[in-house]
Amino acid sequence: MFASPLDAHCLFSLFLLSAVQRGRMPPTQPNPGQYALTNGDPLNGHCYLSGYISLLLRAEPYPTSRYGSQCMQPNNIMGIENICELAARLLFSAVEWARNIPFFPDLQITDQVSLLRLTWSELFVLNAAQCSMPLHVAPLLAAAGLHASPMSADRVVAFMDHIRIFQEQVEKLKALHVDSAEYSCLKAIVLFTSDACGLSDAAHIESLQEKSQCALEEYVRSQYPNQPSRFGKLLLRLPSLRTVSSSVIEQLFFVRLRTEYSNFHSNVSFFPDVLLVDSKLPDEKTDKSLQIKGIALYALK
Repeated sequence: MFASPLDAHCLFSLFLLSAVQRGRMPPTQPNPGQYALTNGDPLNGHCYLSGYISLLLRAEPYPTSRYGSQCMQPNNIMGIENICELAARLLFSAVEWARNIPFFPDLQITDQVSLLRLTWSELFVLNAAQCSMPLHVAPLLAAAGLHASPMSADRVVAFMDHIRIFQEQVEKLKALHVDSAEYSCLKAIVLFTSDACGLSDAAHIESLQEKSQCALEEYVRSQYPNQPSRFGKLLLRLPSLRTVSSSVIEQLFFVRLRTEYSNFHSNVSFFPDVLLVDSKLPDEKTDKSLQIKGIALYALK
């Protein structure tokens, strides 16, 4: 699959949760009109954006349009390599976004890691819905390696059910025509959860979740006055995100990279217990793999 161990090393690095110290990568400065709503309306057409929501948007490392044109074409059937590459970008984007939003970098490093460990799969689903990720069954099964390893009929049926659940969650979000500001607020609500284990200040993190929820409510009330139930519908989508387990997402999109990784690091689990630090966003104009400088890998106890 890979031309050399270095190629594999660069590519699987995309899939690792990155360390979350501040100052390693400044937030990307948005250009006017950079962010677009999923229904095609420009975000800057909205007259209201709270300072908090603006900072959440500014933290996005990729504009939605730069995930690739294949993202924006739901009927386009992507190949295995493109699916894996897109999944890497969605995951990497979620982690980099978290590193750059207000309040998160100020948390204890252990709390940051705990929050990302618990919520990365939910953030991934939200990103997948936001970029209209194509979800055709055949290439997903191929990406998961089911064509290469025989599986009992019962397991195939169960796995197909997992794919269906993932598809349903993405489609229900897309049906709401969630805009970029709403997606950013939803991700913040998901990330700042007091349900994570071992938090040093769960009450403070819960207050950040409440702040994010209030920002979303105020935004929706201002921008969608003719949809009084919209805020409730958005919040009701969040609990069901956990029906898509992290192990299923890992099997669907990252199993091949996990195999490659274990060949080089057999004594360390691939995901999500290894963090990548000092990373650099991939240059889309040059190579598809992530350009790495100063790799440092840490196994979490």
